[in-house]
Amino acid sequence: MIGRWLLGMVLLFTLSAGWGQAQEPSKPFTLEECIQIALERNLKLRSAMEGVKGAEFRRRAALTDFFARWTWQYGATHYNQPTTVGYSPVYNPLTGKVMNTDRDLFSLSTTITQPLFAGGSILSNYRLEKLGVDISKMDLETVKRDLILQVREGYFTILKAEKFLEVARQTVKQFSAQLEVTRAFFEVGIVPKNDVLQAEVRLANARQGLVKAENDLLLAKAYLNSLLRREIETPLEVVDILEYKPFPLTFQEALQEALDRRPEIKNAQLRIEQAKEGIKIARSGFFPTVTLSGNYARVSEEPGLMGDWRGERWTIQTLVTLTLGDWGKTAYKVGESKVKLNQVEDSKIQLIEGIILEVKNNYQNMLVAERNLSVAEKAIEQAEENLRMNEERYKYQVATATDVLDAVTLLAQARVNYYSALSDFNIIKARLERAMGRMYP
Repeated sequence: MIGRWLLGMVLLFTLSAGWGQAQEPSKPFTLEECIQIALERNLKLRSAMEGVKGAEFRRRAALTDFFARWTWQYGATHYNQPTTVGYSPVYNPLTGKVMNTDRDLFSLSTTITQPLFAGGSILSNYRLEKLGVDISKMDLETVKRDLILQVREGYFTILKAEKFLEVARQTVKQFSAQLEVTRAFFEVGIVPKNDVLQAEVRLANARQGLVKAENDLLLAKAYLNSLLRREIETPLEVVDILEYKPFPLTFQEALQEALDRRPEIKNAQLRIEQAKEGIKIARSGFFPTVTLSGNYARVSEEPGLMGDWRGERWTIQTLVTLTLGDWGKTAYKVGESKVKLNQVEDSKIQLIEGIILEVKNNYQNMLVAERNLSVAEKAIEQAEENLRMNEERYKYQVATATDVLDAVTLLAQARVNYYSALSDFNIIKARLERAMGRMYP
């Protein structure tokens, strides 16, 4: 009996908790929260981070070229007839056998090699890989800024879609109200049937616009959910931050900041430095290489090399190697490296020119959106007054139903233009800040 009572209480508590969670509204996301989630979950950004780790491993691998290398070799050899190694064979008349010979011999060899000079290739290769670490970090910064811009654009697109949906609902409501007035006038014989038909058509069109606005909002939320790596149908609410804040910088100030802060420009300069190191590596072929090596070798008839051993030696050697003729191969490599340097220098110039144009386009588009915003704001006031006057005139049959319906359409269009200009201003401002190399927030 007690067990059933406890089970019932548990079930009741579980259902109550589930109902409470279902009724609890989801908390709207701020733009900063969306950016943080995207930075934590984005796979492209994670891949760029792995690229930094990989570049660091390559740098460490290049660093080891400065140090000595120790190699070890062990071998077992079987001969088809007794073989002497290390000592002269000795005949034993008592046993009738030849001493100091064996068919199976085991050898151990170990060598330490230290490069002393390689024409500068070791140092240049290390510098090249170290620059590669910096390049991968700049690539990471570029991916971060691109991702943040995508999130900001997706966020403001949702706000824009929500405003358009609000306008669509208001338009449907206004056309519905006008249809009721027109039907009332028609029933008492004040207006013809044609006015009712016009109002019904306008209302049907407005409802179609409402369906489109709802669909646009769903698609905008699905896009931002995909950037946040959430299920695309997961409910998503965002904080409304659509507002107008004048941009404080002039075009020249914005351009100078872009030239100073864009990670792509720093990346291009690092690639130029890499190409210069590549030339040094290619030129190292004109110089000799100097290495110092020490070797120890031992041969025995025992696998453990601790029994009777037949030979032991050690050597210290300094080796100078110089290629006197390679049919111009080294010179051709130097020429190829110089061509690569010219290419990356031209790429940097093209990049800077593209950034200048990008800043100019975004800055100019922001000014256009700013002017459209002020015009659209005044247009809303005028459209609201125009609708009010036509509704009053229609009540006294001074204006036609078409005048009222057109006024409703004009007001809806004015509101759409205003919210479009406001959201465009915020989106273009985000693009301008990305073009300037800024990190948001």
